[in-house]
Amino acid sequence: MSNRQPLRPVVAEAAKILAEAGVDSPRVDAELLVAHVLGVERGRLPLIPLVDPPVVDRLHELVGQRAARIPLQHILGWAPMGTITVEVGPGVFVPRPETELLMEWALKAVAGVPAPVVVDLCTGTGALALSIAAARPDAVVHAVELDPQALSWTRRNADARVAAGDTPIRLHHGDATDPSLLSDLDGGVDLVVCNPPYVPEGTPVQPEVGVHDPHHAVFSGADGLDVIRHVVSAAARWLRPGGSVGIEHDDTQGESVPALLAARRVLTAVADHADLAGRPRFATARRVSG
Repeated sequence: MSNRQPLRPVVAEAAKILAEAGVDSPRVDAELLVAHVLGVERGRLPLIPLVDPPVVDRLHELVGQRAARIPLQHILGWAPMGTITVEVGPGVFVPRPETELLMEWALKAVAGVPAPVVVDLCTGTGALALSIAAARPDAVVHAVELDPQALSWTRRNADARVAAGDTPIRLHHGDATDPSLLSDLDGGVDLVVCNPPYVPEGTPVQPEVGVHDPHHAVFSGADGLDVIRHVVSAAARWLRPGGSVGIEHDDTQGESVPALLAARRVLTAVADHADLAGRPRFATARRVSG
């Protein structure tokens, strides 16, 4: 007699446990965990009516980890960014879906530029830099990261993308606040992107962020702008005429970050962009021509 169980109530129970634990997207997380255990894409779950007891046992184990607010991406081992995925785990900031909006803007910004030179500051896993390199094989992409542990994740992901056939990125161990960083690129960059630490110190955050993301990759001074101020300066120095900069920011910084960009005479066309929930999410500008 079979001990196989219907999958639907198994998923529903997992979602219930995650909801009670305060997880923001309990149903989605439950389905992604089930798909992970089964080794299939989430969209194929409706085609699997029954599962074996070992699957249920393993799912219970992973649901327990997620209910303890271990990030979903740490459990799965990866996070998506555009058409690629990057490996992620302890010691590096977990890429968020909202950053895909910055990535999409970035690709449009250089759509008509042959062999664009791109700089990604505070690269972390390398998600932004590598997704741009995947979409634009002709681009010369520089990725900068200060933290050695995060940099090891960047290298791992960069090696994986090269193995998949992508153009290699140029990885730099450097500090976004260093005024001499990549000075050889001054005036020659087509695009600067950055998902920096931007949360004001003392802001309450979810356990996934406060416990598992590196503190220095999340928080940045009393107003959250300590690193962003330096990023604006670097962009003003690096960009060639007509080049663009895009900086992700906190949803409380929809006026302050554009103001920092607008304060630079060499930058124009300053704009702020909302995420899918309508919250201020990233600011952009272009270097004046001529």
